[in-house]
Amino acid sequence: MQAPPHQIRALYTASTVTVYQAYAPHLGLPAARDGRFPAAWKRDRMTWIKPSFLWMMYRCGWGAKEGQETVLAVEITREGFEWALARSCLSHYERGLHPDQASWKRALRAAPARVQWDPERDLRLRPLPYRSLQLGLAGEAARRYADEWTVSITDVTPLAHEIHALVRRDEPAAAAKLLPEERPYPAGDDLLRHLIAGTVSGAVPRGAA
Repeated sequence: MQAPPHQIRALYTASTVTVYQAYAPHLGLPAARDGRFPAAWKRDRMTWIKPSFLWMMYRCGWGAKEGQETVLAVEITREGFEWALARSCLSHYERGLHPDQASWKRALRAAPARVQWDPERDLRLRPLPYRSLQLGLAGEAARRYADEWTVSITDVTPLAHEIHALVRRDEPAAAAKLLPEERPYPAGDDLLRHLIAGTVSGAVPRGAA
């Protein structure tokens, strides 16, 4: 069954959710080694996190793009993730969701987080007919992400390379078995209604396993 047009899918536990980022080795390797972002990680800049492994692969070219050679799986608290979602604003104006463009611009300037819904990707990084969450963190949200919400940081570059090699050898079934198990995230309508125009289709009720 095809996923709803807008839905958060992620690898998560009862208390954490995994998001992905890619960095140059001078930032990514120390972060993975120490399990926290180094002092050189700029906490005053916006940083984008992605719950979708394959969207991250699309963005970083399987860890081959310059400055994105180290792919990190960052396990953060669900409490922090939902704090950011609740205080986020769509990165673009959406008629029917925002009263007018001026109201949206004011909300965007005030929000510590912003959301983009981008086409999800398949194993060959082709766009799918449903979307995946990107969550941008700035100001207080970026600082909390780096210094409070992060539970663990793992270098998953070898996994990215292994899956990519299987795809290139035309072994999609074997590649798919290695993908992180991403399930619909139990956000619920109350956490997403300010981020999706109309009814939230296919949302999992909050508190679900």
